[in-house]
Amino acid sequence: MNIIDEIEQEQIKEITEKRIVPDFGSGDTLKVHLKVVEGTRERIQVFEGLCIAKSNRSLNSTFTVRKISNGEGVERVFPVYSPLIEKLEVVRRGDVRRSKLYYIRSLSGKKARIKEKRFDNRTNVSNKVAEESPSIVEENKEDK
Repeated sequence: MNIIDEIEQEQIKEITEKRIVPDFGSGDTLKVHLKVVEGTRERIQVFEGLCIAKSNRSLNSTFTVRKISNGEGVERVFPVYSPLIEKLEVVRRGDVRRSKLYYIRSLSGKKARIKEKRFDNRTNVSNKVAEESPSIVEENKEDK
């Protein structure tokens, strides 16, 4: 393995120890909690929108989030492993067939909506719940 790759893997490991990077893809609605420095003060700003693109390039991985602010479309590209990102939350999962959703830019209103991914299969539901909170799965087993 290349020396640069080793250094990048160490940096990725260091950042993932500080915060959890959830598994997400394009079509998902995300909340990105950013550290914003204004003069001497530092605060957290939340940017919530639709993930329209994701590129995986190890340490240089990025994702693009689009939201509508005051009737104007705003897109922002975030590095996945940026130290400025305090927390990443997946609000809802989108059911899409493409990895890049650039066509959303030309749509507005109801046409720009994306279906939510449904977990009808029992195994998918229980696995999803188990990841989030193991106590709920134990309660469900006791009910049976």
